[in-house]
Amino acid sequence: MFTFIDLFAGIGGIRLACERNGGQCVFSSEWDPHSQKTYHANFGETPHGDITKIEAKDIPSHDFLNAGFPCQPFSTIGKREGFEHKTQGTLFFDVARILKHHKTKMILLENVPGLVTHENGNTFSVIRDVLENELGYVTFHQVINAAEYGVPQERKRIYIVGFLKEAYGEDIKFEWPEPDTEDVFISDFLEKHPTGYGISKHLQDTYLFKKEDGRPQLIDKSSKIKVKTLVASYHKIQRLTGTFVKDGETGVRLLSENECKAIMGFPRDYKIPVSRTQMYRQFGNSVAVPVVEKIIKQILKAADFPFQAPMNETKQSSLFDI
Repeated sequence: MFTFIDLFAGIGGIRLACERNGGQCVFSSEWDPHSQKTYHANFGETPHGDITKIEAKDIPSHDFLNAGFPCQPFSTIGKREGFEHKTQGTLFFDVARILKHHKTKMILLENVPGLVTHENGNTFSVIRDVLENELGYVTFHQVINAAEYGVPQERKRIYIVGFLKEAYGEDIKFEWPEPDTEDVFISDFLEKHPTGYGISKHLQDTYLFKKEDGRPQLIDKSSKIKVKTLVASYHKIQRLTGTFVKDGETGVRLLSENECKAIMGFPRDYKIPVSRTQMYRQFGNSVAVPVVEKIIKQILKAADFPFQAPMNETKQSSLFDI
């Protein structure tokens, strides 16, 4: 068994992936009270709050650090500056100071693919420099589309994997998980007539279908496709970025809670004790669980940690049981 910490934890998608690989969470942090509520409903504990106010020494020792940290601009890099100067004022600084204090053996960071080009590449350059040259990690990074790993959603994210050189040497071999051979589509997971998700006829006529340009994306039981990326602002019913269902009281509706769980790879019995608006925000800000689960398995394999099968095989196998 490995121990891990869950930073910028959201509603616990990365924690779920770690636990399915046999991990034990020893610390979590999430500042948003609505996400804390959902996290508590599913894991029985409320994450600690603002990570910037938590001392690294007060965090338990751990094998694995996970963080889906927000993307922020960094100041211009000076050749002789340490990471404190390069990253101070950004949330990556808090990841770095925890890694420095604990010399965590394995790390997994997740972010939007635009991280690579953010601030003309300066942000990503600082992150890699700090991890590799100042904190002593061998790192690997790749943009992965969740659509290739068992979910019916186009969702590209960059993942950064790191191994402490002091623990594993500089020649550690890591392989990214292979894409799934079987494809899945949204048509397999649509519910029939869930109530409370309808989009008014007025909004359809005056906004959604005001132009004949093939937008927004509409789906039904015959749609052998992957939906567009679920974003945190989905509740605002944006015609250019949203995916909506031909169904419901008004003929067109939003994705239901269970459908959101399916396209993000959460089990159907995952508890969502918040409003519909918060529910969309939370799933839109979360991770595609099957992708992270597979990456973590590969990390453990490279680090030669004994792999433990998922603790709840039944729950995993019924991941998309809509």
